[in-house]
Amino acid sequence: MEFPKFLLGDNTDFPDDIFIIHLDYPRFMVNLKDDELELLEEVDEEMTEAELQTELTSLVSQAVEFYDREMKRYEE
Repeated sequence: MEFPKFLLGDNTDFPDDIFIIHLDYPRFMVNLKDDELELLEEVDEEMTEAELQTELTSLVSQAVEFYDREMKRYEE
């Protein structure tokens, strides 16, 4: 089975929060309400802190683009 790169998630326990789950490496969940990010797995030890930060910054930007695209599709 092939999984999408991002999933949109919500939870009625957190009615004001919007979660994006990234399913490729490194797996993480970001809350778009406050940009809180939670890694869901250990990161490769060969990746430096700077490399990880650069990668996560890019992926969070892609997650926001994914969310914006999905919201436009819902509106149509």
